[in-house]
Amino acid sequence: MRNIAILASGNGTNAENIIKYFSNRNTAKVSLVLSNKRHAQVLKRAEAHDIRTVFFEYKEFYNTGKVLRYLSLYKIDFIVLAGFLWLVPESIIEQYPGRIINIHPALLPSYGGKGMYGEAVHKAVIESHDKESGITIHYVNKLYDKGDIIFQSRVKIDPSDTLVLLAEKVHALEYIHYPEVIEDLVVKLPDMLIKSPEEA
Repeated sequence: MRNIAILASGNGTNAENIIKYFSNRNTAKVSLVLSNKRHAQVLKRAEAHDIRTVFFEYKEFYNTGKVLRYLSLYKIDFIVLAGFLWLVPESIIEQYPGRIINIHPALLPSYGGKGMYGEAVHKAVIESHDKESGITIHYVNKLYDKGDIIFQSRVKIDPSDTLVLLAEKVHALEYIHYPEVIEDLVVKLPDMLIKSPEEA
């Protein structure tokens, strides 16, 4: 069984959906949830499911290697971003090549980049009078929303759709497809050499 870590910064509804999905699967399990926000609701959601949680600060993510040590300690095979707002450092990307993915609430390459998340994305889509929006699941690299696209799903935008209604449509796609895509990728993973915390 593979071990999944989730990086999240906010409320954690996507993270909890993933936790629930894998709670009755034999392919993988969510073993660790990490957040750069000490009081993020995602940490409480994870703890309610008896998932180990870790809070980390900026220097612990980019300079000290704390996060990488936790990933090694819990023998993490795959990393999922679910509403995580910081760039992943190259040290982690190098340790987990092709094993870190993110979900974006729009059809990349449109409406991506720094600052484009949550309501800001939906607002931009509506203001552009687009006919459709959706989700993009992609690999993570050192640039915001620039990793190779794995999967997209689309939803029609009605003229009467508000920002809230569009967000609900997109969330529905996220809840359906993100766990399934994660599982599909995880079951195809080759074994990896996981460094000990002392080596990382």
